[in-house]
Amino acid sequence: MGSAEPPADVRLTRTADLVKLSSKLFLLSADDTLHALASTAFMRMLRQEDLARVPDFAGQRVRQASVVVQVVGGTPLQMVHSTFSILDIKPDGFLDVDRLNTQQIARLDVSFDRSSPADEVAGGPVIDAAQRFVARGGSWEPDARLLRRIEAAALGKASCPRVRLLR
Repeated sequence: MGSAEPPADVRLTRTADLVKLSSKLFLLSADDTLHALASTAFMRMLRQEDLARVPDFAGQRVRQASVVVQVVGGTPLQMVHSTFSILDIKPDGFLDVDRLNTQQIARLDVSFDRSSPADEVAGGPVIDAAQRFVARGGSWEPDARLLRRIEAAALGKASCPRVRLLR
């Protein structure tokens, strides 16, 4: 029997063709300026570490774009997934993690809710929209122009300032 391992030139070809995924995060200021947010910085914000204050966005509701990009041979090719959330930054510059968690859980609950939106109670329909309201308050959708700008930044075709974290 032959060798179980392919020849070196075949291994190199397979390595070069590997498809990878890369996650990109952006915060958008009120004037639609995109600010790149490192994943490690966002994790610090979620853990509310001392080094996780965002003074440039203190006291604001900030839009976040989370994008997954397909990368082949080290080159970003296309956006394959995106979600858009609203982050509440407290006056001290820390992320309101409790509010974010509530909104994200509500988004999941709405996504997996298989019940009818209206139940019969006392002879009439009652719609429980509380979870949908909370979930909607934690998300947003960009218009086509802004989505193109987010995609360009995610693919490295447009530069944007980085989010600055402070103690």
